[in-house]
Amino acid sequence: MELLTQDEYKSIAADLTLPTGAFIDGAYRPAVSGETFETVNPATGEKLADIAACGAADVDFAVEKAREAFDDGRWSKLHPSERKDVLIRLCKLMTRNARELAVMESIDSGKTIFDCETVDVPETIHCLKWHAEAIDKIYDQVSPASDDHIAMVVREPIGVVGLVLPWNFPLLMLAWKIGPALAAGCSVVVKPAAETTLTALRLAELAMEAGLPRGVLNIVPGGGAAVGEPIGRHMDVDMVSFTGSTVTGKRFLTYSAESNAKEVVLEMGGKNPAIVMDDAENLDRVAAHIVNGAFWNMGENCSAASRLIVHKDVKAELLERIAHHAKQWNIGDPLDPETRMGALVSKGHYNKVCGYLDQAENVVIGGKADSVQSGGKAAGGFVEATVVEVSGNDATLAREEIFGPVLSVIEVSGFDEAIKIANDTEYGLCASIFTANAKRAIRGARAIRAGTVTVNSFGEGDITTPFGGFKQSGFGGRDNSVHAHDQYTQLKTIWIDLADDADEAVD
Repeated sequence: MELLTQDEYKSIAADLTLPTGAFIDGAYRPAVSGETFETVNPATGEKLADIAACGAADVDFAVEKAREAFDDGRWSKLHPSERKDVLIRLCKLMTRNARELAVMESIDSGKTIFDCETVDVPETIHCLKWHAEAIDKIYDQVSPASDDHIAMVVREPIGVVGLVLPWNFPLLMLAWKIGPALAAGCSVVVKPAAETTLTALRLAELAMEAGLPRGVLNIVPGGGAAVGEPIGRHMDVDMVSFTGSTVTGKRFLTYSAESNAKEVVLEMGGKNPAIVMDDAENLDRVAAHIVNGAFWNMGENCSAASRLIVHKDVKAELLERIAHHAKQWNIGDPLDPETRMGALVSKGHYNKVCGYLDQAENVVIGGKADSVQSGGKAAGGFVEATVVEVSGNDATLAREEIFGPVLSVIEVSGFDEAIKIANDTEYGLCASIFTANAKRAIRGARAIRAGTVTVNSFGEGDITTPFGGFKQSGFGGRDNSVHAHDQYTQLKTIWIDLADDADEAVD
């Protein structure tokens, strides 16, 4: 899709009709309490809308309707090809409304319109379409049994699923969750992040237009304590999938243990290493990958390459090339298609990132921040691409997830030291290794304790590859790929006795 001008995007934003109610049982509804909360444009502080501030009563209602939809089979018992057809129609409707979704995503999150138009919305549609196409291509199994028996192993949808989303990729993370969940036949109750609610509500409306039965997809806006915890503790929710911080994710294990022992899948934080060895080829290309990994989406990315572990013999040249590429990552109005770094999502998060910047002792590149003057509203702020050198892996900036555009540089003298430092973290989501030695690359990829390891590039794989982490980065399952369907299904063994009664008769 060809990008528009800044003024054209602003005109679209001004004309948007923004959803404000919870979407439960096929319709927009106010919160039971009647309360609302403001959602603002983090780049300007401008109020966008008053959103229904839901609570436990709304969660109860949404789960009730989701359970009704699941139990009566209006979705769960549809022929797989029928479910596929509905989701394909949703993808077509999203394609027709892609620009509206992109602008809505940008003004609600601070993300650049460039990323929303070229990455987030297209990848969201692709994700939903991929899982839709997989619905009638995943086979059950027949186990090897004797001639007197047939043992079938079949998948069944797990039931009512709670999906708790982060604010950094609102649409895409929604697709990562509802794609396989709806494909499996589940009914879902979604809690979008309070900071970024709009596009989830709009997508639910499009899903109804596509023919998704009422009660199957429910969006319940609100805060973590008001909505997230009631979902986690609900006795009639069969499973929860959460993406967000490690601290919050752990709470869902407690909620499960203290309620109905529901299944829990967690995709959490990361402090991801990018190792650059002295034999890495084309340092300019390496620098471009490092910069993209560290600063894409303003560093608000759990898989961000936030630790650069670089061999001392190439550090100076690599940092020089990183500085050159970082200059191209300009900050500015997210609705300007030339902008590559927009606003951080909220004032609170901006202050958190600035707190880390205040601890930096050796800033190599960047380091400047500019808050949004918004009359005290919860607007975000702008932080430029920043590179800091740290004394070692024990430094705070090397150990804690900043979730902002800050790259910490650690110098090493050899390969084994680099691997040791890469693994010296509580996280294990992603990692990268840059080397021309194929044997070293494979050894390193196997030695690093992370769910995704890329060689001579930064990335997360694609829709065909599972995404998730080791250690405190993940628990219980994976997003993306056919493996994502596993967490929304449960296996049932059906054992059939074929023995002839006459053969069993005793003379």
